[in-house]
Amino acid sequence: MDDFKRTYLCLCKEASIEPLECILNQLHDDCDGNLRKRLDVSTQSLSVDTCAVLGKVLANDIVFTEILLCDCMLSEEGAKLLLYGLCANPTVQTLDMKGNNLRTAGAEALGKLLRHNKSLKNLILEWNALGMWEEGFCVFCEGLRANKCLKSLDLRNNQINHQGVGELALALKHNDALQELDLRWNNVGLLGGRALLCALQQNKTLVRLELAGNNIPSDLLKAIEQAVSHNSDCQTTLRESRSRSKVLSNEIQCLKVEKKKQFLNMMGVIDQQKEELTRSCRTAAMQVGQLQEALAEKSSIINSLRAKVQMTDAALTLSEQKSNNLKELLEKTKLEKIALKERHSKELKSEQEEACSREVKLTRELNAANGKNMELTNKIDELDRRCKVQHDQICHLKQELANVTAEMKQRIVQTEERLEVEKKRFKQTLDDSEALRKKEVDHMNLQIQENEQCLQDRIQKLENIRIQLETELSHLKASAVTHRALAEEELIKMKNQIRLEEQDRLVHLEEKLHLVSQSRDEYQNRCTMQKQTINELQAKNNKFTFEIEGLKRRIEELTQELSGKDQEKVAEVNNVRVELQEQIGHLQAERIAQEGLKEKISALERQLKVQSSNHRDTMLDKESEISSLLEKVRLKENEIVRMKEDEAQRASFLHNAILSYVHSSPLGAQCSKK
Repeated sequence: MDDFKRTYLCLCKEASIEPLECILNQLHDDCDGNLRKRLDVSTQSLSVDTCAVLGKVLANDIVFTEILLCDCMLSEEGAKLLLYGLCANPTVQTLDMKGNNLRTAGAEALGKLLRHNKSLKNLILEWNALGMWEEGFCVFCEGLRANKCLKSLDLRNNQINHQGVGELALALKHNDALQELDLRWNNVGLLGGRALLCALQQNKTLVRLELAGNNIPSDLLKAIEQAVSHNSDCQTTLRESRSRSKVLSNEIQCLKVEKKKQFLNMMGVIDQQKEELTRSCRTAAMQVGQLQEALAEKSSIINSLRAKVQMTDAALTLSEQKSNNLKELLEKTKLEKIALKERHSKELKSEQEEACSREVKLTRELNAANGKNMELTNKIDELDRRCKVQHDQICHLKQELANVTAEMKQRIVQTEERLEVEKKRFKQTLDDSEALRKKEVDHMNLQIQENEQCLQDRIQKLENIRIQLETELSHLKASAVTHRALAEEELIKMKNQIRLEEQDRLVHLEEKLHLVSQSRDEYQNRCTMQKQTINELQAKNNKFTFEIEGLKRRIEELTQELSGKDQEKVAEVNNVRVELQEQIGHLQAERIAQEGLKEKISALERQLKVQSSNHRDTMLDKESEISSLLEKVRLKENEIVRMKEDEAQRASFLHNAILSYVHSSPLGAQCSKK
């Protein structure tokens, strides 16, 4: 605002003009804080110099959006300077030039303004004379034709005839921005109304057209109103379709964002599941390692116990008195071995699908062990009677060891089965997730396959470890057989020596049995701890399965919702397309009709131009004839006046002659005497 004031005062000084007080007052009010963005110079007498200064100031102004120049009685030159200055203004939106008697120069300047200005939206030109001169109004119409931003135009009381309205109609055919046009109280007439109707058949943006007081027939006015209402309906439908398209685009963007969020959430859940699975695999590997360590410890303990058993067997060989009891104990051991064989056969039957070859080897080893046991029983029949009490304790220990080994085997089998179940579940979840996201997550399949390969590698490693453990167990069994053979040889050698040391070793055996019972308690505690860990792992696996099922259900619900929304959107888009196609078909039909009417109108206009030229020529001839006739009448009137004057002179001469005759006659003398 201060820049506007400074430039205005400087230009006034340069042009030696006094600045207008109304402008300075408005600038002062705006500087105080009452910013209105309106420059009101209405009812002010503006000279040419003041108009030039205002044009220069307004050319670079970015403050005022509304300029009022009502009833200023601008001269043609002043209006031209003002409007030329406004051509480069980037902010003015409303220009009111009511009652300024603008004619040819003003119309040409307004045409230039409309051609060059890109911000003007409302133009009020009421009570001017733009239609008096056809050339200036043609320039104005050309500017309106090239304008792309004007929305409202007021041309009331501008003396626009049907020819000017024809030029205006041609401009409206090519203008797609003007929405409101006021032509009240002009001389549009029948021809102008037809031209406007023809223009409205091509122009689809004009929504309001005022034509009161133009001597247009009522049926033509109704046709124009129908065309304008049709344009308004088209505009409303276009706005609604645009709003719908915006809403649909916004919904599509929202759905895309939701899909991205859901995809990211699912990827995060999958990553979490992968991390949890890796953790569970790590924990399982740790537990398997711990189990392997425990098995190694137990194998060492079993070896030590076997050594102790061998020592006890050697001691039992020396005790001949207890051999009968030992026979009974051996029979019991045979029965227990048979039960163990049955249990082992059941376990092997459950594992027949996975390892048939292993069962054959184990059966062979068991048969060999049974043969050796039979040989041992035949050899130790004599010693069984003496070692009844000691063998009872040993049998109890053997039973406990067998139970521990059976429980460990069962746990290993259970863990393997659980691992296989978890593998199957994990594979099923991966297959479901891949089936749901084949279209959207093709690039993630490679990563999932790599993860599956890693898991399979780990599973193969675990299976290799299990095979190694089984081979170690087989080696241990073979070593046990060898140790038994060696023990048999040593028994034969050490019979004589152990008889003397029987009493001392019995004491040692009692102490060792006490230690074995303590170790048994420790193993039982460890087994309980392992059971607790296995139960915890089972609970975690159940939780994971429930979470995976919930995620699957959620994914199915989301896919159903997305499919429903996609179907609704497709239906709406198809409806909109059908409506638009119908409208386009109607518009094309109307365009075809309009083109036919345009051709007819062009032919009629040509005929009208020919007739108007002929009419002008005949009017000129008639006017020349009338002027010649008027001259003849004037000459005849002059002659009649001269004839009347001559007749009056003659009458006066006759009257005088008659009077003189009468006076000179004797009758006149007598009358005079009387």
